Parts: sequence; C-alpha cells; structure tokens
Amino acid sequence: MNKAILLGTTGAVAALAMLAVGFAAGNPQVAKADTAQVAEAASPDTKIDRKEVEGIIRDYLLKNPEVLLEVQDALEAKQKEEQRIAALGVIKNAKDEIFNSTFDGIVGNPNGKVTIVEFYDYNCGFCKRAIEDMQALTKADPDLRFVLKEFPILSPDSQKASVVSMAFHLMMPEKYGAFHTALLGGQGRATESIAIKTAVSLGADEAKLREKMKDPSINEALARTYDLATKLSITGTPSYVVGNEVVFGALGKDVLTEKIEAAKAAL
Repeated sequence: MNKAILLGTTGAVAALAMLAVGFAAGNPQVAKADTAQVAEAASPDTKIDRKEVEGIIRDYLLKNPEVLLEVQDALEAKQKEEQRIAALGVIKNAKDEIFNSTFDGIVGNPNGKVTIVEFYDYNCGFCKRAIEDMQALTKADPDLRFVLKEFPILSPDSQKASVVSMAFHLMMPEKYGAFHTALLGGQGRATESIAIKTAVSLGADEAKLREKMKDPSINEALARTYDLATKLSITGTPSYVVGNEVVFGALGKDVLTEKIEAAKAAL
C-alpha cells in the first residue's frame, strides 16, 4: 500500500471513529464520514473499492478499539474547554444577575469577599444532601457569601414552592436562611402548601404572603434564571458558580472548598 492510500485510510478511520463516538453519545452529527469520497481522495491514480475501505476501517478498529476511547476523550476535553470559555463570557456579561439578584437569598456573610452561587430545586434529592455542604462551608469560612438561586426544574410543585420562597424572601429576607433550611432539609415533597406553612411558622402573614406571590416580578426573575442556566449549560441541580467557573453536580464540600480557594487566589 503506497503512502497516499495509507494517509487516506488513516483519515477514514479517524472520521469513522468520530462518527461512532457521536452515535454512542446520542449525537450522530458529531462527524459524517463518506468512505467513497475518502477512497476517491486517497490518490489521484488509485481507485479503492468502497467495501475494501470499509473492511480496512473495520479491521483496524477491531484490532485497535482503544482508538474510539481516545477520540471520545479528546472530544469531551474539547467540548469542556469550549464550554468553559463560553461560561467565562456569560459570567462576565451577566455578573450582577448571577451574583447580585435581589430575588436571591444569601446565607453566610452578605459582604463576603468570595461568592458561591448555587442553582437548586427544593425537590432535588442531591440538593437536600448538599445543604450540609453549604452549612459546613459558611461555618468554616466567615468571609464566604453563599447565594441561593431558585432553579425549579423538576416539577410544577418545585415551581410553586419557589414562588413561595421568593415571596417570603422579599418580605422577610432576615429569616430566609431559616426558611430555606427548613423547606429544603425537611422530609417529604416540597409543595406550595408546605412552603406556605413553613413561611407562616417563621412569622409570615399568610394573607400578605399569598398577595406577594402574585408579584409578576417573581416569574420574571425565574425566567431570567432559566435563561442564565441555559447560557451557562446548567441542566441539573445542584450546580454552582464560583468565581469564573461553573461547577456541575453535588461534588461535595472538599471540591467546593478547592474552587472557593481558587477564586480567592484570583482576587
């Protein structure tokens, strides 16, 4: 096999590998390989049968299946880097919306030098467990500002509970931390009625609370949060923004501590 054919075959293998990874990831648009075109491009003087090219590719991949894993790893690394760069731009352009929205509750030090923002859902099991991370982090670091951003994505119950939560925050921001801990840390499903009972138990006037829940700015704020999440590629809860980085998932206190320390070092 001459050099031109070898180069053409190598290119076909790489293209097919990308295609296979795309189908494995549920995205057949990752790459498209036309082996007939590859064969024709291999050499101006050499014609390769389509089946022959496909056979060469198949044999190569069967003998070297690790190629698919290498390609997949490279693709994931590239996508993560592209996502990181895109997030930097979003964080820069929407800094106030992310870190200083008047609708977001704050625990820890309201004037802390470092801020961590958590996107959460009151019916998210991972968020319920992650509340201990928030409590441990704010207790250990008196200079940490922890922002709680309502991101109800799991059910209509979550959305209704968030409306109550945001209305309560507007009325009694000084007791929001207690409300958040009680509702998120409670047993059972968070619903509108449970959220209202929680708010009333902390001193809220139910009639005034229900009236505040009708404030159109609450749904407008939620819509902006959904838009932010889309731009930041956040699709699940909990997710965090720490400094200039988006952290996906309940990775635990130790990982979040590392991210917080990195954000401090960048100040």
